[in-house]
Amino acid sequence: MTTNLEPPPDRPRERLLRLGPAALSDAELLAVVLCTGLPGRPVLALAQQIIQHHGGLRGLLAAAPATLRATPGVGSAKTCQLLSVLELARRAIHEELAHGRALDQPDLVKQYCVALLGDRRIEHCLALYLDNGLRLIATGEVARGTLTKAAVYPREIVRDALRHHAAALILTHNHPSGRAEPSEADLRLTRHIRRALALVEVRLVDHLIVAGGTVLSLAEHGKLG
Repeated sequence: MTTNLEPPPDRPRERLLRLGPAALSDAELLAVVLCTGLPGRPVLALAQQIIQHHGGLRGLLAAAPATLRATPGVGSAKTCQLLSVLELARRAIHEELAHGRALDQPDLVKQYCVALLGDRRIEHCLALYLDNGLRLIATGEVARGTLTKAAVYPREIVRDALRHHAAALILTHNHPSGRAEPSEADLRLTRHIRRALALVEVRLVDHLIVAGGTVLSLAEHGKLG
């Protein structure tokens, strides 16, 4: 006796092993991380619900730990898994930049800045400290502001650059508004920081503005000052 029944579809884990991670949807990748669902709710359905609850994958990854823990179906254990995956991705990019010249990998630098700032709900300003070979030494927060602005003090950036023995520096901050275009205040601050760093022979390589998944380079647009 023959049958026309099709075999059941692969589960996310089997699809990942067979096709690779790029072939999976956001919900399938999240389901692999979550591992288990809830009674009466398979893990893939749970993953889809969690993404929708946070307004998309970016919202999920930007959520505070307490918010993640409070999400139905997540809890403490799965929160730890999600945060660990995100931090591992950031550290992998950091490691690559630490072994190669930042100027030779502008797309990777932008990817790193998006991973750090792309989902922040308030404005943050970070500095990427580089050595003589333009390899990444460290990344540090220099300011954290309201929804519209952060107070950045050039003297503090100079102090931290000297503390890290940096020869160069990339500045980056986010625009929670979603618009990457620099304001006049952004341009003015960039000029002040560039002049302050020059006094201690530290080069300002670039100032990157992050708006969601978009990154604007002031150096590429001739606006570094």
